[in-house]
Amino acid sequence: MDEAGLFAGHPLALSIHRAVRAAVETIGEAEVRVTKSQAGFRRRRPFAATWRPGQHLKGRGAPLVLSVYLRRRDDWPRWKEVVEPSPGRFTHHLELNAPEDLDAEVRERLAEAWREAG
Repeated sequence: MDEAGLFAGHPLALSIHRAVRAAVETIGEAEVRVTKSQAGFRRRRPFAATWRPGQHLKGRGAPLVLSVYLRRRDDWPRWKEVVEPSPGRFTHHLELNAPEDLDAEVRERLAEAWREAG
């Protein structure tokens, strides 16, 4: 499956995902791995993923969620949720409603995750 297939029927989610991909490409090289549930970005390790909450969660939500993997808990108030799936690894979830939501603050956190995934 490719990115267009993952977000088929959800053009806003696809356009936001493409904005995330473009932001990652301005930071540096990264591989994109698409599964039936998400598009993951990785270097040696994964550092971010995009996914549609409507595919996994009941109820209405944002068209797309960006998950950013950091070695620290970031207490930024825009995160929808922060979890620690393993010691010292934190997954930060951000709801994105439009490509414009990918502002400088989001890009800074993506760049940090990209560097850590080295």
